[in-house]
Amino acid sequence: MRLTKPTLFTNVPVTCEERDLPGDLFNQLMKEDPSTVKGAETLMLGEMLTLPQNFGNIFLGETFSSYISVHNDSNQVVKDILVKADLQTSSQRLNLSASSAAVAELKPDCCIDDVIHHEVKEIGTHILVCAVSYTTQAGEKMYFRKFFKFQVLKPLDVKTKFYNAETDEVFLEAQIQNITTSPMFMEKVSLEPSIMYNVAELNTVNKAGESMSTFGSRTYLQPMDTRQYLYCLKPKQEFAEKAGVIKGVTVIGKLDIVWKTNLGERGRLQTSQLQRMAPGYGDVRLSLETIPDTVNLEEPFDITCKITNCSSERTMDLILEMCNTNSIHWCGVSGRQLGKLHPSSSLHLALTLLSSVQGLQSVSGLRLTDTFLKRTYEYDDIAQVCVVSSEVKEES
Repeated sequence: MRLTKPTLFTNVPVTCEERDLPGDLFNQLMKEDPSTVKGAETLMLGEMLTLPQNFGNIFLGETFSSYISVHNDSNQVVKDILVKADLQTSSQRLNLSASSAAVAELKPDCCIDDVIHHEVKEIGTHILVCAVSYTTQAGEKMYFRKFFKFQVLKPLDVKTKFYNAETDEVFLEAQIQNITTSPMFMEKVSLEPSIMYNVAELNTVNKAGESMSTFGSRTYLQPMDTRQYLYCLKPKQEFAEKAGVIKGVTVIGKLDIVWKTNLGERGRLQTSQLQRMAPGYGDVRLSLETIPDTVNLEEPFDITCKITNCSSERTMDLILEMCNTNSIHWCGVSGRQLGKLHPSSSLHLALTLLSSVQGLQSVSGLRLTDTFLKRTYEYDDIAQVCVVSSEVKEES
């Protein structure tokens, strides 16, 4: 017999208007019904518990509990009784018996009881195999088995999306959908990052100095509802300095999900290692380290660029060229040598430019040429800056 917790009994309200034939009879019956909530008889609420009448559903990540009883129906004493309970799945066979020792004897109308527990970790058909062996008074050895088949269903549908930022940060969006028929209380949804990353959860907001969940104080997930969780992964300092290492990292980490259903039954799922598509930077990567948000029209402003040699075996000799656009004008010498850049190393470059057009302008026009391969790398729309009139900025 499967051991499950009881459920709250819900009544079906039956009402009618006072001018109908039953009059106030239905309302009186509901008020006298002990299963209804006083003052809320017409709502499908209940204060009483009801024992489960069927096997019910079993979901991946939950704990399957079962009560096994071997009863001696005969009028004879049997000896050396051994009860064994195995769980057969599509990939393995597990022994769930609490004890492997045989019981010396079992008298008539007596029984041997055992309770087994198993955290379900596979989807599909499961078969509980209960085997009993014993010896009769005549010394004959007897053996029989019984099979109990049940299906393990999938409780959650998890989808992930990755966004690779220019600063080596990785944003993970996890969509979690409740595909069961009952609401869930989401106790914990966390991301366990791989050894190369630190993770920051972006699922809370700061209100009056307190961290509040973006989903509210009651984190219930109704059937077929979907909730989105967001995480930001940053490379650890020792790995961030090695451009070639982070470039090839595809393993991000795994999600750990804990929930509760009905009367507190706990379930837990852990995804396999999440894989992202490694970004392709080519041999040379250019990223912006610092840039102002707002600048004055026709006034110079400074930015800092980081140039990284993503090659693991070749030293590069680079030349920087700066091409003006209709709105962005570079200040400085174009075509200058940057010197040798060793494999997996970086250099920081301070540049000055100004804008002749107001509004949101894109920083474009940088060109890096590898003198050995005669290959030119073009970098356009690497950042945006808001250009305002100096008079407007002073008034604000």
